[in-house]
Amino acid sequence: MSETIDDRKIFTLLDVTSSIRKTLAKRYTSSFWVKAEMNKLNHYSHSGHCYPDLVEKKNGKVIAQIRANLWKFDFFRINNNFLKVLKEPLKDGIKILFRAKVSFDPVYGLSLNILDIDPSFTLGDLEMEKQETIQKLQSERLFDKNKKLPFPLLPQNLAIISVETSKGYADFLRVMENNQWGYRFFHMLFPSILQGEKAVDGIIRQLGRIHKVKHHFDVVAIIRGGGGDVGLSCYNHYELAKTIAEFPLPVITGIGHATNETVAEMVGYENGITPTKVAELLIQYFHNFSEPVNRARESISEKSLQRVFDEKSKLQSESKLFRSVTKNILATGKQYVVSTGRSLGQSAAYLFRNERKELDHLAMQSGHQTHLKLQEHQETLRTIRQKIPAKIKAGLAVEMKEIGSLERTVKALHPENVLRRGYSITMKNGKALTSVDQIVKDEEIETILFDGKIGSIVKSKNTNS
Repeated sequence: MSETIDDRKIFTLLDVTSSIRKTLAKRYTSSFWVKAEMNKLNHYSHSGHCYPDLVEKKNGKVIAQIRANLWKFDFFRINNNFLKVLKEPLKDGIKILFRAKVSFDPVYGLSLNILDIDPSFTLGDLEMEKQETIQKLQSERLFDKNKKLPFPLLPQNLAIISVETSKGYADFLRVMENNQWGYRFFHMLFPSILQGEKAVDGIIRQLGRIHKVKHHFDVVAIIRGGGGDVGLSCYNHYELAKTIAEFPLPVITGIGHATNETVAEMVGYENGITPTKVAELLIQYFHNFSEPVNRARESISEKSLQRVFDEKSKLQSESKLFRSVTKNILATGKQYVVSTGRSLGQSAAYLFRNERKELDHLAMQSGHQTHLKLQEHQETLRTIRQKIPAKIKAGLAVEMKEIGSLERTVKALHPENVLRRGYSITMKNGKALTSVDQIVKDEEIETILFDGKIGSIVKSKNTNS
């Protein structure tokens, strides 16, 4: 009720706000659909109610803003519907299409009571964001960059981004540490929130830490376990996807869902889907290297044993052949030595006989020639004696006496007479030796005596020097 004071009609604040409420109630009798951005959900867990801040932006500027009410039971129903359709809960920063009624309260003012929200509209908006991220990465030629990295032959050192207390991380470790082949891996946890808007900054920050020590690791694994398919839109975020695409190590994802692959999973080196699959994938890479090595080791062992056996058999065969050939060679050599020895003995005897005959002949020839010379000299002397005067005869007699003495000396020096008196001639290679310097130790020499020859081997020699 109004009152008049000094000809002025005055209303109370309650009158005005009540009038506004009535007017709005008459004007907005039914609900209507509105599209806006949920700037902030403002969910109060103790009451279960939400008081969203709704805005509309143009070129980044807020051009409209209003507060809304989302009561507990409506929030529960709408949020469950979002989880079924979007695999995402209601959250800050999403665009929504909602059905509402205008509400005005004298105390809390104007607001919109949200009755329902269409998740398909938000899904389309999120999908649009995802496609924009994909197109931007493709235009920058980053989409396949991580996939083109060389994968390590043995991915043994692992940098893991996960929540330490999550079931998925525990499953991952269980599979890695209990593999049936006993492969051993080094792993280090870089903890981060893995769902919701805060996950983007958390994962990027941990990737930055890993980048600083990248030389210690072979692979990065992003493992998200538990929680179902909730809060995955963050993995379509451009900055996160870009960081993964440009990372210098292969990034394997195990975010934990099999449908609606996110951009982060697309640009990573490989998507194992679940933490368990990521563990099995890494073990398989290790196994792919290990198995050929084991087969090669077995093959080398078998071939080595076969080679040793073959070489041993070959050695035994060649040893038998060697003994047989050696025996034949020795037998042949022995026969040759015996035969050669006989031949040498016969040749030596023959040579000795020939040499002795030659010496005898020379001795006889020397004596005969000396005798003839003496006869010639005697004849000459007789002739001269007859011709020269008597006084010369005395001189001739002296000369004759000397000639006689020479004749006796020549006869005495005849080799046969010298040898008869006990002397000998030492020969080497058919020549008479005149000095011990002409012989060396272990050399063969021949000694000629009056009645034969003696072959000797020099064992030592004595000199006067």
